[in-house]
Amino acid sequence: MSTMFVPKLPARHERVLLRGIDTHICRWGRTGGRPILLLHGWMDCAATFQFMVDAAPAELLDFELIALDWRGFGESAWAAEGYYFPDYLADLDALINWLAPALPLILVGHSMGGMVASLYAGIRPERVSHLVSLEGFGLPVTQPEQAPDRYRRWLNEVSAAVVSTPVADFSTVAARSMKFNARLTPDKAAWFATVLAEQVDGGVNYRADPRHKWVNPVLYRLEEAQACWRQVTARTLWLTGNEAKLLGWLGEDKQGLLARQQCFPHLSYVELDDCGHNMHHDAPAAVARNITDFLRAG
Repeated sequence: MSTMFVPKLPARHERVLLRGIDTHICRWGRTGGRPILLLHGWMDCAATFQFMVDAAPAELLDFELIALDWRGFGESAWAAEGYYFPDYLADLDALINWLAPALPLILVGHSMGGMVASLYAGIRPERVSHLVSLEGFGLPVTQPEQAPDRYRRWLNEVSAAVVSTPVADFSTVAARSMKFNARLTPDKAAWFATVLAEQVDGGVNYRADPRHKWVNPVLYRLEEAQACWRQVTARTLWLTGNEAKLLGWLGEDKQGLLARQQCFPHLSYVELDDCGHNMHHDAPAAVARNITDFLRAG
């Protein structure tokens, strides 16, 4: 394997108890600066915002960038039972109340983290001043007829033994990451593997509770998400990658995407060149620059 990536601005690590979960937090930037919360996506972790931090202009690093490992991901503790989407909202609420109980905050979320941030900004609009969503545009529309099979599958998963099968080594993790993220360079993939996985007896395990892969028994209701989005008062920036195939994944045409965008009263929409879904890995400088410009505008 090639030489491993070395962060220019290593994270400052700490732990906090959020709703009974021992939660790992990374901090970068100026200690005591205005907080920006970075919210990672599914099967990811806080540390992988490192590439964006290292590429950030000095103006952005005058803020304090704070990322948590969601419950059951990275170095945070696992939940006693399964994982349900409202828990992420409650964990974010607890984190915001701990960090700045009287100050509206800036939220930057990728994928699942962007979905959490977007809902939260409509549920507690007074707590969010700026919202940045990196490919966090919600999920495909579901139909009530899907419910019986969804519940059936969930019951089968809940009743089965939870199994976490190690892979051979960190090189295997790195190779998998590069397979699904073609723009990830070998040195970054090698480092990426060390934050996504850990050494265990018999090989290397991902730092993620395998129960995260259980199907959600509750169907995604786009109408409910849109109702929350319409109550967002924060200035909002949606970033997407031009190679992400977003419309195909959502199963919608451009009008469907436009309908989602129109829910946000103060929306700027930017499509970035030469990057896919993991834009903060593919084009970290462009993402950091767009966030900086967005915040500078007021």
